[in-house]
Amino acid sequence: MQHTQSNHALCTLVLTFMSTSTSTKTRQQIRIQPKMDVKPPSLYNVIYVNDNTTTMEFVIESLCTIFDHSAETAMELTMKIHEEGSAVVGTYPYEIAEQKGVEVTLLARNNGFPLGVKLEADQ
Repeated sequence: MQHTQSNHALCTLVLTFMSTSTSTKTRQQIRIQPKMDVKPPSLYNVIYVNDNTTTMEFVIESLCTIFDHSAETAMELTMKIHEEGSAVVGTYPYEIAEQKGVEVTLLARNNGFPLGVKLEADQ
């Protein structure tokens, strides 16, 4: 029984020490103010560049698959690329534009096409 009483006394002593030590500490609250002048990300154009090897079918398919264009829009863009030498196929924040450019380039190379893709800042 004495062992239990000494454990109880020790627990009381520890609890008393903890309550006095925490009450003497100063608590600080840090307030985080959100930055209100956040600018939207800069946009970049993904541009297909015409060449004499890449098929129109591949260009149309890549525009539908990677850029989610409809078949009609993809055909119009393909004709513009063919006739004018290049065309903007999408405008995105930089990281997304870069990723789509990489996806198209890898897809083209894996299919044996030298399709040129470049990024330019949107004006």
